[in-house]
Amino acid sequence: MKPDLKIIVIIVVALFCFYSGYTISARTGTEPGYFEAVEAAGYGGGGGEKIEGISDEMNEFYRSLNEEE
Repeated sequence: MKPDLKIIVIIVVALFCFYSGYTISARTGTEPGYFEAVEAAGYGGGGGEKIEGISDEMNEFYRSLNEEE
């Protein structure tokens, strides 16, 4: 196989893979910013503020885990 043909095949395959991945991810229904939202007081989310999306009882539980005994 000629080197020029190899480069063309690699470019076509890369473009096809990008297009396929883009169309699949566009149909998943995930809203922009979903993965940036803090849903629990896990890694990076353990501030003192109220965590959006959980009850007050769970918020107090997560806050108590952060306190020293």
